[in-house]
Amino acid sequence: MESDRLESPVAIKGIERELICPACKELFTHPLILPCQHNICHKCVKEILFAFEDSFADGGSESSNQSSPRIRISASSMDRIDRINRSASQRRSFGCRGRNASLLVLARDSRKRNSLTPRSTLFPCPSCQRDIDLGERGINGLFRNFTLETIVERYRQAARAAIAIMCDFCKPPPQESTKSCMDCSASYCNECFKIHHPWGTVKAQHEYVGPTTNFRPKILMCPEHEMERVNMYCEICRRPVCHLCKLGGSHANHRVTTMSTAYKTLKEKLSKDIEYLISKESQVKAHITQLDLLLKETECNSERAKQEASQSFEKLYHVLEEKKSAALRAIETSKNIRLEKLQTQVEEYQGLLENNGLVGYAQEVLKETDPSCFVQTAKQLHVRIQKATESLRSFRPAAESTFEDFVVDTAKQEDILSDLSFHSSGLEIPEINEEQSRMYNKALISWECPGKTDSADVYVLEYHKLNKEEESVTWQKTEVCGKSKVLSDLDDDSSYAFRVRGYKGSICSPWSREVIMRTPPAPVFSFLFDDKCGYNNEHLQLNPRRTSVESRAGFPLLLGSERLQVGCYTTLDYIIGDTGIAKGKHFWAFNVEAYSYLVKVGVVPSNKIQKLFHNTHDVTSPRYEQDSGHDSGSEDAFFDSSQPCTLVTLGMKKFFIPATSAAPKDPASRILPLPSCLGICLDCDRGRVGFYDAGRMKCLYECEVDCSGLMYPAFALMGGAAVHLEEPVTAKYREYHDDI
Repeated sequence: MESDRLESPVAIKGIERELICPACKELFTHPLILPCQHNICHKCVKEILFAFEDSFADGGSESSNQSSPRIRISASSMDRIDRINRSASQRRSFGCRGRNASLLVLARDSRKRNSLTPRSTLFPCPSCQRDIDLGERGINGLFRNFTLETIVERYRQAARAAIAIMCDFCKPPPQESTKSCMDCSASYCNECFKIHHPWGTVKAQHEYVGPTTNFRPKILMCPEHEMERVNMYCEICRRPVCHLCKLGGSHANHRVTTMSTAYKTLKEKLSKDIEYLISKESQVKAHITQLDLLLKETECNSERAKQEASQSFEKLYHVLEEKKSAALRAIETSKNIRLEKLQTQVEEYQGLLENNGLVGYAQEVLKETDPSCFVQTAKQLHVRIQKATESLRSFRPAAESTFEDFVVDTAKQEDILSDLSFHSSGLEIPEINEEQSRMYNKALISWECPGKTDSADVYVLEYHKLNKEEESVTWQKTEVCGKSKVLSDLDDDSSYAFRVRGYKGSICSPWSREVIMRTPPAPVFSFLFDDKCGYNNEHLQLNPRRTSVESRAGFPLLLGSERLQVGCYTTLDYIIGDTGIAKGKHFWAFNVEAYSYLVKVGVVPSNKIQKLFHNTHDVTSPRYEQDSGHDSGSEDAFFDSSQPCTLVTLGMKKFFIPATSAAPKDPASRILPLPSCLGICLDCDRGRVGFYDAGRMKCLYECEVDCSGLMYPAFALMGGAAVHLEEPVTAKYREYHDDI
């Protein structure tokens, strides 16, 4: 038995990287197999989950990330942890209300750091960054990788052959062990082994091997059903399962095979793949040689690129130094000229003082008694005195002391320098797709490359709110790995500019053309069509999600048309939203099918809903008969004044502005093209309702409305027509529509 278990050290030189845990960067210790088929130490996965809990309990502080010296969590991983934890918290919050939520908070706060089992079960895999959800069983639901553990133990023994494994039962000092019992999971010297495994007892039949620290069970048990051994292999989940997992567990509908068949199949595949790789050894060596050359070329090319970049920046430095020297010289020259002028002016004014300068000279001239000599000198002196007097009356400095004309404006240059990067003509400029981009409860911005190739590794989307009062523009930036981004931090009733550029390594494309989009005038109001209150299922058909309604006249209309001679025998079929509005300002949008004959949309107060459904306007009115003798116009006036709700008419790809005193008199000017998406904005506080082109967020028509009670969205359809409520934008919106 011992000879079967004692194996010579395997040639494991060069496989160290396969035996290193991606979390602690050390040799695996009790490795577990994650659902993504990567391995991680049992202790590491517990410490990662504890670290994630601590990071959010401490508000994401930096110190919480340093709670365990074994694991290394990067900033990007923490961002992913934040997102995963928020989504998990949101899912849990639906089941936690009132006192239960308080108990959860108290339990979380009272948990100590040395708890045996972490509460969190969500984390990204350290190897592939895939989001891992361990489920209800947590770590206990993971298989232990005994094969990898055995290989690691062989590596350890080969690396520390001189280090002996000591007996677990000797009195101090312990002796070197000679055997390890796989059933007892302990190591013994010869004497202790005889004492604890006496001949003729059950323990004498235990399986023993050479000294080892790697004890593995004889039978692999199911993590979900701890008393059941695994005897099947799930081909969908690629993991061993027991018969209970197949009968009524999570693998009930999965394709499984016997363990022996899976063992044979996988071993054959692995053997063939290994043989193929060994047969391609020369090709692998050639690739290694090529990669070695590429490494050297990369080093050389990177140095050359650094030199070229340094030269480019040196040129910029040189230009800036020249500009700086020129600017300083100009300022210095202007300063000297101004100082000279001011100094001269100072000297002139000092001459106006008594017994000094011009005044002192004039005082001496006045002492002259000879008239001819005095006149000869006084004429010119008098002119100078007059100029000095005028200068004193209208004092003005000879030069300005400010240097406002010498302020260097570098704002544009700073913007250019901030965008300084490695531009490449091979990287295509992305273009924002305005048809696929949407503004609703959130903003969905989509873009694509003209060549339809994803040449960029990552994209940077920038946006800013358009504000005429702000002189400088501050762009908000976000990095995106795909070609669309959902933004949720935008203000209502505001215009935003968007632009995007692609990055491939350190190389980036130029910015795309800026696209301006406007947010809804109010927060988005969510509701579904009401399938109970007044809903006529003979004429109207709702989809299962209650987001679309379609009118279907059907056989009742055809049978009713037997008595049709002149006029129309159809009625408006009404349907309302299932949620009312009591106060505030709200906006909702919808689409009307292009083939729709007649659709009315608007709002109805709760106190007039019954009147709406029980007093529908039947167009089988006497005024439609040719010989009825009724005045059509007077009936129109009565009908308009008796309307229980505020509606506008759509149909035949047109939007009809109601005939009011403020509306244009010409009927043709009241007919507008029907937008692809319509919106309604109800302001209960101001008592007004507006009808919008939701694609451009432009108001088409606005009127007053009585908001004394609960207000409900209202729709009316006649003939062939259909209305679809606008779907809210979510993080998975674009992914869902791409699949469609």
